[in-house]
Amino acid sequence: MWAPAVLVAVVSLTATTLSTQAAGAAARVAPGVAPGVAPGIEDDGADCAVPDPGALTANSKLPDPFTRLNGTRITTKSDWRCRRAEIKKLAEKYVYGEKHTKPASVTGTVSNTTITVNVSDQGKSSSFSAKVELPSGSGPFPAVVVVGGFGADTATIKASGAAVISYDPLAVGREGTPRNNKQGAYYSIYGSQSSTGVLMAWAWGVSRIIDVIEQSGGNILKADAMGVTGCSRYGKGAFAIGAFDQRIALTMPIESGTAGAPILRGIPGESGSQPLSSAYSEQPWLGDAFGSFTGNPATLPLDTHEIVAMVAPRGLFIMENPHIDWLGAKSGSVAALGGAEVYKALGAGANITYWSDIQDGNHCAVRSEWKAPLQQNIQKFLLKTGNTPGTIRISGKKPGNLSEWRTWQTPTLTD
Repeated sequence: MWAPAVLVAVVSLTATTLSTQAAGAAARVAPGVAPGVAPGIEDDGADCAVPDPGALTANSKLPDPFTRLNGTRITTKSDWRCRRAEIKKLAEKYVYGEKHTKPASVTGTVSNTTITVNVSDQGKSSSFSAKVELPSGSGPFPAVVVVGGFGADTATIKASGAAVISYDPLAVGREGTPRNNKQGAYYSIYGSQSSTGVLMAWAWGVSRIIDVIEQSGGNILKADAMGVTGCSRYGKGAFAIGAFDQRIALTMPIESGTAGAPILRGIPGESGSQPLSSAYSEQPWLGDAFGSFTGNPATLPLDTHEIVAMVAPRGLFIMENPHIDWLGAKSGSVAALGGAEVYKALGAGANITYWSDIQDGNHCAVRSEWKAPLQQNIQKFLLKTGNTPGTIRISGKKPGNLSEWRTWQTPTLTD
């Protein structure tokens, strides 16, 4: 999803900025472990029984993230684990397509410059690799996977003490292919006619990179201190990658646009934003099943505020650009505010940051406003040396109003 050139001019920000501190006490972090991260566990709700969602009904408002598929509401923080599993299954079924679980065999190598990944499953095999750039100092290092290679402030990432893993997602899920002939390492194993979209294929690829890092012994990179970021289409990918692998401690999508963070229900009413039908047809990013919802997302049993919530209580830093209408930043802010309610209910309100208050309107520019929160998030979730609370800074140019989108209230969850 590239914004048309006519939309990428620099626009001065004149509207009042809405700045609020992310509510909720900081989640308590055990020494050396980021909140919500269980080393070696990609999906800690895999054992949860998820009922069939049944017939879909129209709902123009955002679904209640706290209400189970059986109609009851969760009451404890521990209930969230299996409620998250329900959201995950809905997201796979209706939005992204299935993310296959860990393959029968994953092998590879980690060096100071390269990660190699070899996968075998269901009698088929595929391979891909990623470039590694280490920061100064002695390892092992935390690492940030940079999806697609542009738009991320890699200089600040490395200066903060984290390695950069340059991941070419197109080797795993290629763009420019028809839906009935998908290509790349994922589809070499699971079939070119798989209904899984390439965003989920990209997420599967990063999970396999983490598998290899885990198996490497941790002398160079630390598998329990992983982040992911990317801009534009690769911001869509970073959002999905972080949501669907709970080993990722810090998720940082940048200007992800439609099919990324912005609520799907908000896109049709947000002037100038990329239409759902356009995002679905431009590339096979989303799963094939999403084609049924491009004309009317109201019957979707979930929305992206719940994908935001899937990351909770782990670190999340959403960066958006309100100067380009195509990117749907108003709908993005609503997704962040809605997901932040789950963070707060879990006692982790300080673990989410949303920032659209920027001056430079160029798409995927490296921005001075994001440098400090980037450093703070890396320190907090990857280095485990800081505890700066997250911040919600919504530009007055594209402010969303959560109250217009929900009929539910946030419960007080007991421990």
